[in-house]
Amino acid sequence: MKKKSNPIIGITIGDPAGIGPEICVEALMKEEVYKKCRPVLIGCSGTVKRAMDIKKCNFKLNVISKLNEGKFEIGTIDLIETGEYDFQSIEYGKVQALAGQMAYDAIAKGTLLAKNKEIDILDTAPINKEAIKLIGVKEAGHTEIIKELTESKYALTMFNCHKLRVFFLSRHLSLRDACDYITKERVLENIKLINKEIRDIGIEKPKIAIAALNPHGSDNGLFGNEEKEALIPAILAAKESGINVVGPVPADSVFHLGKSGIYDAILSLYHDQGHIACKTFDFDRTISLTLGLPFLRSSVDHGTAFDIAGKNLAQAISMVESVIVSCDYWRLMDK
Repeated sequence: MKKKSNPIIGITIGDPAGIGPEICVEALMKEEVYKKCRPVLIGCSGTVKRAMDIKKCNFKLNVISKLNEGKFEIGTIDLIETGEYDFQSIEYGKVQALAGQMAYDAIAKGTLLAKNKEIDILDTAPINKEAIKLIGVKEAGHTEIIKELTESKYALTMFNCHKLRVFFLSRHLSLRDACDYITKERVLENIKLINKEIRDIGIEKPKIAIAALNPHGSDNGLFGNEEKEALIPAILAAKESGINVVGPVPADSVFHLGKSGIYDAILSLYHDQGHIACKTFDFDRTISLTLGLPFLRSSVDHGTAFDIAGKNLAQAISMVESVIVSCDYWRLMDK
């Protein structure tokens, strides 16, 4: 279902000790963003003002409590305040509990707004996992936090990079644990979920490729048994249910084929397998989308870049791309 009006997109500013506030401000200085959506920042106004100074942004900062107070126009940055903090004590480039608290508060506020359908899309700037651990957050990152806050049954991470759509069987696991995580049941479940989510964006019978784990797809067991014991049985079961799935396709070629448009989606079996492919192809335009939530969530797929935070060296290419890509997907989805 194509939607006509521009979505309201809430953008959390991320860890205030990192580059998140800077790239958020710079993104909202781009006229192309306002052509796609009605953006509003979510976070600490003092932190945003500091980022505006760094970026030499002379826009008006419009702090609002309700979305109908937003201007949503170039020249004004609308912001929903998340609380009062001693933001001046935040040191750029350092892991700090207060920074973790501020980042978490923005995520929680944005999630609540999206759950209540006050915003259409939640876009998140980078957080520092160590900082949020300091305040007792047990979840590994954005995806897990938002899944918990929304009580969602599942949350699928999908990387969008030009024509590449890459999903992940596992993410924040050690490589050894990720290999053990590969079972027929988990692979089959993910194939079914991917098929559903890709159909929801208007591709009626998506072609899904499953990346192999072992070199050459194991060469019939010469280099491991995961293909024979887990991947192939899952693929056959999915085919029997009518899903257009192929594989296991050797990982040294599946992503090249995907960027050529041969596949509508690829299931990567572990974190780095898909991350390396996408980020090597185009680091700045690798965007993370979370599907399966009550709303669409997007994010840049780079970190807090503590080494350049506060120095006006960070560029907003990925943040702008995250906004634009998520808006394009939102128009295709029936949420």
